[in-house]
Amino acid sequence: MSTTVVLGAQWGDEGKGKVTDFFASSADFVVRFQGGNNAGHTIVVGEDKIALSLTPSGVLYPNCVPVIGSGCVVDLGFLKKELQMLKDKNIDTKKLAISPNAHLIMPYHKLLDELIEESLGVNKIGTTKKGIGPCYADKIQRRGIRVQDLLDQEVFEKKLKSNIEETNLTLTKIYERPPFVAEEIIKEFNGYRDIVANHIQDTSLLIENAIKENKTILFEGAQGTLLDIDHGTYPFVTSSNTSAGNAAIGSGVGPKNIDRIVGVTKAYISRVGSGPFITEQKNEIGDYLIEKGAEFGVVTGRRRRCGWLDLISLKYSVRVNSLTELFITKLDVLSGLEQINLCTGYKYENEVLTDYPYKESIQNKAEPVYQAFDGWTEDISSVKNFEELPKNAQTYIKAIEDFIEVPITFISVGPERTENIII
Repeated sequence: MSTTVVLGAQWGDEGKGKVTDFFASSADFVVRFQGGNNAGHTIVVGEDKIALSLTPSGVLYPNCVPVIGSGCVVDLGFLKKELQMLKDKNIDTKKLAISPNAHLIMPYHKLLDELIEESLGVNKIGTTKKGIGPCYADKIQRRGIRVQDLLDQEVFEKKLKSNIEETNLTLTKIYERPPFVAEEIIKEFNGYRDIVANHIQDTSLLIENAIKENKTILFEGAQGTLLDIDHGTYPFVTSSNTSAGNAAIGSGVGPKNIDRIVGVTKAYISRVGSGPFITEQKNEIGDYLIEKGAEFGVVTGRRRRCGWLDLISLKYSVRVNSLTELFITKLDVLSGLEQINLCTGYKYENEVLTDYPYKESIQNKAEPVYQAFDGWTEDISSVKNFEELPKNAQTYIKAIEDFIEVPITFISVGPERTENIII
């Protein structure tokens, strides 16, 4: 048995698409265990860029079974378009398995997401307005509609009409918007029933049997650790648990069945939307990283905020996830900088902190303490061995590894799926 979790160690956008594609090439199953189409994975194959937001990256390999687990929320309209995009590229999607217990994103979830975000004004979270939060809220309130409900017309209509009644009160009384008509939603979702019928499986049992058969399984996370609903920079987080513990819960397997946990981090750091960002560079360095690193969101197209790599938050990710190793992406983006900084502490009220603070007030006001490193100018995109990297790049990588006390086993030196150093 070989089971690996791959997840983001920052605020998402770490290049997990390339990393999951790297591991998926030898996997029998790739399991998405949380989130919805608010995430984006871009995989570069030669001249072709394939952007996936909901379908697990294993779909690109004919021998791999992609799985959408019970911890996910599913927009069937979006999924239909994504599957058609893959079919248009001659990629077979028949093996896709969807958990019957995953929750469905409904049209009113997306509208509520937009209205709630707008009502927050300057305190807005930076949501993608895909309906993710309201869908998870319904799940927690035990009024959600699940994938399996679409296969029972009576159950589906009963749940929908009950939810519509309550939702319409909110829309009309609070937001002064017209109500939803249940029959229109029923008609729309009847058109998605074939997707559910063709792909629904008991995915927990499917994975359990695969484990017994010693198959290779990859658990694919979305977003990143610092966006975890419990362990991230709350309230500027996503609506699900993005950390490694949820790989077991969101896919329906026991935690003892997980062998390896790979964290993914850029050689610098970025985040989309609002929230604290201690090492953010609102200057020419930030602009350099954004432009050279093509730091624009896959889902929203939003310009990402960029800054120096934060080892305090990275060490926190190691702790929260029990990372066994680290995959560093976009080291090539740092080529050409005269000096590169690593954040090794937070200064707050004349005290230097070396552990991630739990207080929001500290996260919002702390200043970074940097260790400076000489940069390099060489093009490293064709490098295949660690020893072939410029000495200054080697020093930089070793400093990261020494600080977080977790081995760095892979380094990405370019966007293409083969541009990696395996240590």
